[in-house]
Amino acid sequence: MEGNQSVFILLTNTGTLFTRLIQGYTRAPYNHASISFTRDLSEMYSFGRKHPSNPLNGGFVKEDLHTGTFSKYPNTTCVIYELKVTEREVEKMKRVLHIFIRSRQKYLYNILGVIGIALKEPVEFSNSYFCSQFVAEILDRSGIKLWNKLPALVTPDDFRKSERLELIYQGKLNQYRPGSEIE
Repeated sequence: MEGNQSVFILLTNTGTLFTRLIQGYTRAPYNHASISFTRDLSEMYSFGRKHPSNPLNGGFVKEDLHTGTFSKYPNTTCVIYELKVTEREVEKMKRVLHIFIRSRQKYLYNILGVIGIALKEPVEFSNSYFCSQFVAEILDRSGIKLWNKLPALVTPDDFRKSERLELIYQGKLNQYRPGSEIE
């Protein structure tokens, strides 16, 4: 069921040590997932570094291309996908998102969940997510089922392989401009 609204899934590779370690295992080109409700990515959310210079302090974040972690890594590569949804689905996603926003301080980064993916066993803790788990959770709780698996087993590469997502941009993140999408 397609709608007249869209959300955007951003997959990135910053090239940091942590992302290179993950990439060494997954062999996937991108290892971080974010969700945006705007084509210009001005309203974008994920689970990642709370402070760009500290990879150990992670949790729920509103990401900013100009002042956040992405600004610290100008060679970040990305793909951006558009997911057509209904207005009702967007409303549901934003309601779920506001739960995270209201309680953002209590959320932690689920590093054990990342290890669980490697073991193909979901590792879930209350108030603890990794990036792709969070994006999948937002979609799942809103009734959007892209896969037949738990959000705790969804990887960034699963988004890349989803037939419901339409690739609209691929390249350097700092060169993305709405309108520069793939034709």
